This record gives sequence, structure tokens and C-alpha cells, in this order.
Amino acid sequence: MSILFHNKGQIVQLSNDTISYVMEIVDGKYLVHRYFGRKIRNYRGTGNPLYFKRGYNTEHDSSVENVSFDDFPFEYPVGGHGDFRIPAFAITQEDGITFCEPVFKSWSVVSGKPKLQGMPQIRVDENESETLEVICEDDRAGIRLFLYYTIFENHGIVLRHQKVENYGKQTVFLQNIQSMSLELPAEEYELMTLYGTHAKEANMQRFPIHYGVQKTESVRGSSSPQHQPFFAALKPETNECSGEVWAAHLVYSGNFLAQVEKDQFGNVRAQIGIHPDSFKWELKPGDTFASPETVLNYSNTGLNGMRHNFHWLYQQHLIPKRFEEKTRPVLLNSWESMYYDVTMEKIDEQADLAKAAGIELFVLDDGWFRKGNDSRSSMGDWICNEQKLPGGIAAVADVIHKKGLQFGLWFEPEAVSEDSELLRQHPDWALHILGYQSVKGRHEYLLDLSREDVREYLFKTLDFYLRDGKINYIKWDMNRPLTDVNSACLGVQQKEEISHRYVIGLYDILERITEKYPDVLIEGCSSGGARFDPGMLYYVPQNWTSDNTDAFDRATIQRGYSLLYPQITMGAHVSIVPNHQTGRSTSLDARYQVARLFNLGYELDLTKCSKEERKEIADQIQEYKEQRGWLQKGVLSYLEVPNENYIAWSVVSVTGEECEVIIMQKLFDPRYSHGRIYLCGLHPEWDYKDESTGQIFGGDELMEIGVSLPLIKRDFHIFAFHFSKVKENYGDQINCK
Repeated sequence: MSILFHNKGQIVQLSNDTISYVMEIVDGKYLVHRYFGRKIRNYRGTGNPLYFKRGYNTEHDSSVENVSFDDFPFEYPVGGHGDFRIPAFAITQEDGITFCEPVFKSWSVVSGKPKLQGMPQIRVDENESETLEVICEDDRAGIRLFLYYTIFENHGIVLRHQKVENYGKQTVFLQNIQSMSLELPAEEYELMTLYGTHAKEANMQRFPIHYGVQKTESVRGSSSPQHQPFFAALKPETNECSGEVWAAHLVYSGNFLAQVEKDQFGNVRAQIGIHPDSFKWELKPGDTFASPETVLNYSNTGLNGMRHNFHWLYQQHLIPKRFEEKTRPVLLNSWESMYYDVTMEKIDEQADLAKAAGIELFVLDDGWFRKGNDSRSSMGDWICNEQKLPGGIAAVADVIHKKGLQFGLWFEPEAVSEDSELLRQHPDWALHILGYQSVKGRHEYLLDLSREDVREYLFKTLDFYLRDGKINYIKWDMNRPLTDVNSACLGVQQKEEISHRYVIGLYDILERITEKYPDVLIEGCSSGGARFDPGMLYYVPQNWTSDNTDAFDRATIQRGYSLLYPQITMGAHVSIVPNHQTGRSTSLDARYQVARLFNLGYELDLTKCSKEERKEIADQIQEYKEQRGWLQKGVLSYLEVPNENYIAWSVVSVTGEECEVIIMQKLFDPRYSHGRIYLCGLHPEWDYKDESTGQIFGGDELMEIGVSLPLIKRDFHIFAFHFSKVKENYGDQINCK
């Protein structure tokens, strides 16, 4: 890895064994982008755009002949001075002027990278990373802008964030500070995003980048199930295993904007950061503000290369360090067996059956604190209803622990019911706008996490339940978007800060809880995947992937999320049929096979399962335990499939000696009887045995020729293969039948 300066310090090149990122200073003040992609040895100025004289244009005092700022590849662009494309940075000065022009002042190299105070970020080790710090200034506005670029020793990753400092004498208002802006040369690209809704998250869409602006966003107060804070620009020929990808993923849990613009000459500008439409930040003299961090990811080995970069980074440098290698327990969640109607008798009976099946963690979901058996009351008070559970949560935990199981508990800390003592005593603690009727979601309001007193109350509430050490796991839920976004504690000039302050307030609570109780496993949840983002994974090592547990839908949902997140971060449960979300019925084996590459759990009423089903569940769990050590940490890939009737994954162990392949046939169709599935990630010189048949194949054979699937007359059928490295060379003894 290296950060080198060329051409008398006018060019900087960040490189490792995989990638190079190049910028240049033009005329001593303009920072422009030159290249980001596959590693080059040395940049000497090739490929720069050539400009020509044209009408309806602006003129600039520059050494670049005929240059127009409207297609100049600015590294971090601002508007109002001839660049009419999407800007990355904007302020309003005290006199109402909305223009600024930060020009280059200096750059330098530091070990590691600066810490983002109160914000999630990628962890780095000084000996495996370097950071370029670029300083730009606008003397008239009194603004100093710091641009940060961190590169690792290997992998196609550059970390980006910005910091702005007010070193002047006037108060300014920050209107826009994108975490990343990237210029791509005038070529054809496609855009990939993940869109969805509750119970149908992370759907992949891919389409040509056209002239104009294309954007994806959330203004719901969280990253949302509607759009993941991610985009990828791809070459049209890119597939799972080959082709170029430029991707960005925002390490943030609030409102975001990701947008791509193709200008009049075909150049592409891509950005991601806090959504400027719901953001303004007061910067008094001496104040600073830092943007969230963005992961910029380049792959020339297709979507799997992008996937592996993200997985490596999040597994090794994002999730809490203490859970990086920690095995996740198999759990039983009470929700779909009891819903709100929880009783000690039901818990005792379910826990006995769970223990017999080999389950390791019993999770008590919603209902334990409710006055009734619905969602209309008691949220925010967090007082166990001892008419339902005599002796309270401590008694429940004792029952569970005596059976040899871990105990987990559901919370929705950010919400408050209208029918609650908390809201009656502190009506100003909820987000609300005076003079208007507040909007409910799931019969509840949201607490104002920007307030220190609210955060202190929530910390003490959680601390009360955790301090005796009887709770091993928390499911941290959040079941509605933000509305009535206003705080009684913020002045007129700070009203547009509340959305961001809510998010950093959430991070503050999570930081305090995880610091005091580092061994408690917290699973993030927001009606499933409504806040599944890298920002949350900095504090919690896994997330509930979706409320939809239907095996058919989950295969698609998990395919989308697996583009970004390693399997050890994704909760996947086997539930009852007909499925409670879709009404669809799939086999118990199909439900298990779809879940087993991830963090396996069960969410069903074991008392209603037959003896044969409980035996099958026990066998599933035994098999899972035998393999999870390498399955949860192995290299997950999506496999090229012959048509859209199949979804296929593989996980290859870190050593390359084990490979698990899961393939779902969506529907029976005789037209699809001759397709092949091509494996990836195997050692081409090794031989592998199919453990179910004993047949032996070469790694190169499985990757280049693939495996054929028999015609099974069944919808939602799962094919599962387990290949293990052959310990000796069989040569001519290979069985090719």
C-alpha cells in the first residue's frame, strides 16, 4: 500500500495490490479526479479530457484551454460557479450568500485514520492502512474543508468522509455535505440499487444510466426498507464473476441521498451522503461537523468481487470486535408462537421442546410488558406484566437458564404508546409539532433521542434489565418511520438538525449499552430490514433480515442483502406453514436450507409440530452445529444460474477445503431441465468429493463445466451439495458417472 506524490506534488496516487485512486491539483487550487480502478504502476497524465470551444458556456481563468467547469471532473464539487451538475457541498453564509469556493491548500499522509466522534466507522489498524488528508479553504466564508481517503494494504476499498470547520467570525449554515463524490469517464454504465418495502426488502434492480439525474433516497428518518444506502455503477457486461463494479455504501442509519448524474458529454458523477432536503446544521465560529463515512468499493471480478470486499471489511473491521469470531447461537423466538399472549406456562413448554431439539437461545418477543394482548399500550414504561409472568423477567430468565438455555428479550426502546405512564408524565419527550396532531405508527410515537434526558431514561431502563447478567441477547426493534420531526429543545435555527441528531442520539445509547455490556448479543431490527445498514452493524453484530420468513421470498431477500453483508450478520428463521406473511407452504427442509447459511433460528410453535417434525428440526440443528464454524465465516458467493428460475449460493471455507452449495428451484418447469450451475472459489488443482454420492470432481471441473440438476417435479425444491477436498490424488479412479 502506498500514497505517493508525483509531478512536484501536484498529483497524488493511492495504490495497493488491487486498486489505484488518482487526483491532481490544477492551477494550484482546483482538486480534480483522474482515476479510480484497477491498480496502475504510475499515473503520468494519460486519459485526461480534451476540451473545445463551445457556445452557451462559462469561461474560467485556467491553464486548461477551453475548459468548462460544467464537465470538469471536480473531486468534491460545489455549485454556483459554472458547474451546474449535482453538488457535493453547500453552505449559506451569514449575509444570505449561498455560494462558497473551497480551493486546495495542502495534502498530507497520516497513519490509520481520524476518529469520527460519536459516529460509527470502519475500524483500521495503523500498520495496514494509510489516510490522505486534503485541506481546502474558502477565506471569504471562513470555511476549512478536510477530505479524507483511507486505503488498505489490500482489497479494493477506499474509505471516504469529510469534515468542515468554521474558522471565521460569522455563523454559517451547512446545507449539504456528501460523504463521497466520484467522477467516472464518459462510457456506458448500468446502475444497481436495492429497493423494497416491509417484508419484501433488498430487491435488486439494474438499468442503464441515462442522461440526467437518477437517485435513490430515504427521508423516513432511517435507512428504510424502501432503499438501501448503496449504489453500484457497473459495466454492461458485468456479471456475478467478471466485469467492473464501482460501488458505494454509506455507514449511516438516517436519511440519505444516493444519486448519479450523466452529463451532456456522457461523464458520470456519483454521490452518497446525508439527505440535504432534511438537513441544515448551524456552524458557529470554531465549530466542526463531520459527514458519515462511505465505503467506496471497486471490483474487476464482478458482483462477487464487490460482495467479497464488503464481507471482508464488515466482518473484520466493522462489527464489534468481540463478535468477529464468536459463534452465533441457534435461537427460538416466541413471536409467531405466542404473539402478545405470553404466559409462563407457554414459555416453559416451548423451552423444554427447544432444549430437546438442540436450540441454544430462547427469545421472549413482544407482549411481556403489555397491559393487554395488542400493540396499543405500555410501550415506553417497560414494566413486566406480572399477571402474565409472575416474578417478572428475572423469573423467566431463571426458568430458561435452568434448562441450560441462554435467554433473550425484545425491546423497542425508541417508541412510546399514547397509553403509557411515560407519555402522561413527559408529553414533550415525544417527537411532536405544537399545534398539530401527531401521527402514530403501529399505535405509537417516537421519543426524541436528540434529548439527553430521554437518552438517559432509556439507558437506565435497559441497564435495569441487564445489570443482573440474566439477559444474554437483546432484539432491538424499531417499527415505524419518523414523522412530526421536531424537538422542543432546539432553537429556531436548529430545527433542521433534528433528523441527524436523532440518529446520533441512537448511536450514543448504543455506544453506552455495548460498552457496559460487551458480551450481550444485540440483534438490530426495524420491522425486519428497515434499518439494516452498516451504521447499525458498528454497534450490533447482526440484524433481523426481514419479518417475511417465507422460504421462497427469503431466498430473494437474502440474495439482495448478501451483496453487502456477510452471512454472520443476517438472522434467518424457520417458521410455520402456511407462512404467516404470505400464506405460502414450503417443506420444512426448504425452509431450513434457505436459512442455514446464515444465523439460524426458529420462529414457530413447537407444541404444534409433530414428533416427526421435531425430529427433523433436531437433525437440522445438529447438522448446522457441525458446520456453522466454517459456514458463518466462509466466503459466500452467488452462483451464475442458467435462468431466473434458480437462485444459487455457495460458501467456501477459508481454507478452500469445504464447499456448501444451496440451489432453489422456484417452480417446476420441464423447460429448465438442462441448465448448469457453475461453482466458484474452489482450488482448481484440488479434487473434491460430493459427500452425498461419493463422486469425485476436480475444482476446475466444477467451476468451468458446472453441475447439472435433475428434474424434480416440485415447486420451491432445494438442491444441496457438500463438496470436501479429497486428501489424496485419485487420478484415473475418479468416478465420472
